Amino acid sequence: MSEGSLRIVVVDDHTVMRAGVVALLAAEDSIEIVGEAGDGRAALELVERYDPDVALVDLRMPVLDGVATTAEIVVRFPRTRVLILTTYDTDIERGVEAGAIGYLLKDTTREQLVDAIHSAARGETVLAPRVAEKLVARMRRPAQDPLTDRETDVLNAVADGLTNAEIGRRLVIAEATVKTHLLRLFAKLDVNDRTRAVVVAMERGLLRRPY
Repeated sequence: MSEGSLRIVVVDDHTVMRAGVVALLAAEDSIEIVGEAGDGRAALELVERYDPDVALVDLRMPVLDGVATTAEIVVRFPRTRVLILTTYDTDIERGVEAGAIGYLLKDTTREQLVDAIHSAARGETVLAPRVAEKLVARMRRPAQDPLTDRETDVLNAVADGLTNAEIGRRLVIAEATVKTHLLRLFAKLDVNDRTRAVVVAMERGLLRRPY
């Protein structure tokens, strides 16, 4: 490795994918891979041990996912820039809000990846074109309508683990009406399933769960 090369760690729970990224960067003199990890907790240990310039982090991992890992690195090791490298473009805002300097998809080319690592190390934001388009589209989207009291009641019941039929009995409404409320609140929260609806609602402070 050349003197002054960037030190990076590669974090991905898929062994083959991680090996592919390492192989892709192996011939790059300006980059030195100082460690690999298969989960977020192991990644934090690597960052603490090696103080890398950049951490390439996947989003969906066991033990500690990419968003939580990113947030921990940003707080505990602020010198290390986090560059998300993932297959998915569905958790963009969460990754960026956690403090990632960039967000790339795994269809990126070697040249793009190398450039992104250097840009991230300089503190420059790096976004894959498709990711940038999605962020802009979301910023332009009109503000979502607030949940009605009844939709909030339904969502609270979902969070309690109730089925549609059980929700109907609790709220004294027809099961078909429960489904209608669910569809409407899914649209407002921009989600496709019950679990994600609860997660997003809690992130936005729309639900207050007892501890």
